[in-house]
Amino acid sequence: MEFLSFAFVWRALIAGALIAIVTAVLGLFLVLKRLSLIGDSLSHVALSGVALGLLTNTSPIFVAIPVVMASSLGIFKITKHTKVYTDSALGIVSATGIAAGLIIAALAGGFNIDLFSFLFGSILTVSWAELVLAAVLTLLSLAIIYVFYNDLIAIVFDENFATTAGVNTERINTILVLISAAVVVIALRVVGIMLVSAMLIVPPVAALQLAVNFKRALILACVFSIIGVVSGIYLSFAFNLPSGASIIIVDLFILVICALIKKYAFKKRKLTASN
Repeated sequence: MEFLSFAFVWRALIAGALIAIVTAVLGLFLVLKRLSLIGDSLSHVALSGVALGLLTNTSPIFVAIPVVMASSLGIFKITKHTKVYTDSALGIVSATGIAAGLIIAALAGGFNIDLFSFLFGSILTVSWAELVLAAVLTLLSLAIIYVFYNDLIAIVFDENFATTAGVNTERINTILVLISAAVVVIALRVVGIMLVSAMLIVPPVAALQLAVNFKRALILACVFSIIGVVSGIYLSFAFNLPSGASIIIVDLFILVICALIKKYAFKKRKLTASN
């Protein structure tokens, strides 16, 4: 129990649990809307914001938030007002973010310890200010999702029908990409730029293996995500492993277990039906 006797561990657990919940909820919408890779593109853009923060000697998180939000709106505008498909727009924004980030990082003095902590995650070093920011953005994102829950469900499952039913799909899509930007930035400390998209994708996909409806998928995704974060933090502390990688490995283990359970249940139903 020495693991729980340190204040920095409690900060990591609280921040990790908050971010686990919001990434699971948002990730389920993104996976079902087939926008799961937006997290990967926005995380690459976050590299530019983090590097710019280090260059200007300001908080990388606070600089990254407006940069990533502007980029998320750019993705939406590109796909809406041009003939560029969504996957192409994501690739363009991702490449731009990486290129700009590398140039800014070089101007800031290269890849130092601070930049590496954002690249690969360093949740055990979360400060009180970052914890408060994570809490505010998490609660705000969840509140917005709650308010627009029915509209989000509508555009996820059938955007054309949602438009016909009177849903302002442009506004809802804008809200979705802005929330995605905020969540990507606050998740950087947990798993880092290189792995943040996995945190948005893996727990929801695991939940979809077992869930029979959307609400149950939401609950399972949150549970799996929290288990992944808590277990990953413990493994990182106990065995001196990278925290971000440990969290994602646990998430992947949960996904494999869920997939095996689904496969076994399918075979059992098939045998029962044949008999």
